[in-house]
Amino acid sequence: MAAVKTVRTGASVGDFLAAVPDPVRRADARTLCALMAEATGVPPEMWGDSIVGFGRYHYRYASGQEGDWPPVGLSPRRTALTVYLSAGYDEDLLTRLGPHRTGRSCLHLRRLADIDRDVLRTLIGDGFHKLHGKTLTAD
Repeated sequence: MAAVKTVRTGASVGDFLAAVPDPVRRADARTLCALMAEATGVPPEMWGDSIVGFGRYHYRYASGQEGDWPPVGLSPRRTALTVYLSAGYDEDLLTRLGPHRTGRSCLHLRRLADIDRDVLRTLIGDGFHKLHGKTLTAD
């Protein structure tokens, strides 16, 4: 079985965010990181080389694969800020969020200025509290 590639690294979150090339994306990433730290109550940590995660939960699949992952996280990608919500998201809240795209368990936000930050804070806090510190077993 292959080892999990994305793990906590101990790298500096501040250095990672400071290296984001686009100044608007960098400022948005710093603001989002602070919002996520406030919503979760835990400090950010680097996971792999491009994800800032908050907290940790353990997963175990029927295949035997298991590992740790952050309940919520962010990554300042070239075209959007990606917000990872491992527990998924409330569709009713998404209608009030502002312009976004969704993936399986992530939100893609082009500009933080266009987003309702209170709704985003709720989505992040809810997602964090559903998973932080838990162990999930999937069939």
